[in-house]
Amino acid sequence: MKEDRRIPVAMSARHVHLSKEHIEALFGPGHELTPLFDLSQPGQFAAKETVEVLGPKRSLSRVRVLGPARPQSQVELAVTDGVILGINLPVRVSGDTRGTPGAHLIGPRGAVKLPEGCIVAARHIHTTPGDAQRLGISDGQKVYVRFGGPRGLIFDEVVVRVSENYVTELHLDTDEGNSAAISDGDQVEVIANLCQDYCTVQNCSISSSVEQGQGRPYCELTAEKVSIR
Repeated sequence: MKEDRRIPVAMSARHVHLSKEHIEALFGPGHELTPLFDLSQPGQFAAKETVEVLGPKRSLSRVRVLGPARPQSQVELAVTDGVILGINLPVRVSGDTRGTPGAHLIGPRGAVKLPEGCIVAARHIHTTPGDAQRLGISDGQKVYVRFGGPRGLIFDEVVVRVSENYVTELHLDTDEGNSAAISDGDQVEVIANLCQDYCTVQNCSISSSVEQGQGRPYCELTAEKVSIR
């Protein structure tokens, strides 16, 4: 794993973002979220408040609310959570909830019916401009990340988000982390272009057609026992 391309991982368990209107509907008029502990991204925190998320099939209890309040409510779950709830969850960038499935949220003082807002958050990297330059990546780009170890793998379609207000880290949900036995703080390697940065094959006939971050880590050359190391 190349030292200059390593970043830490932050695992993301199921959670809910709430609008001010829905905070009051679920927890009472005038209620404000109570910080429990700070998250790694500046200004973000896990709140003491939790809600029950009810789907067509079953429910998930004690789902943590994250603060501060957002303009619109959103439920971020893993694919296995969707199986429990009976919801076919789409993979979306956080905030892109138009046309997504809804659910009922139940709090101690009331309930809210979300017509939409339940997603699996697309795996993504938060990074500072300085670290983006070091890694050779840019805002909105899709890249690969590689994790080593006995269950190591390469994740593709990782969305890059660049801001001076971020702390550099990769965000994965619990399904993704469990698939490779990844824990908070583990290091991954960012690979901007798998063909150019990782494959040892020279003058490949297809590399020029492979877009950055494209989900195509294998080709006919690897089928001929040419390995990607």
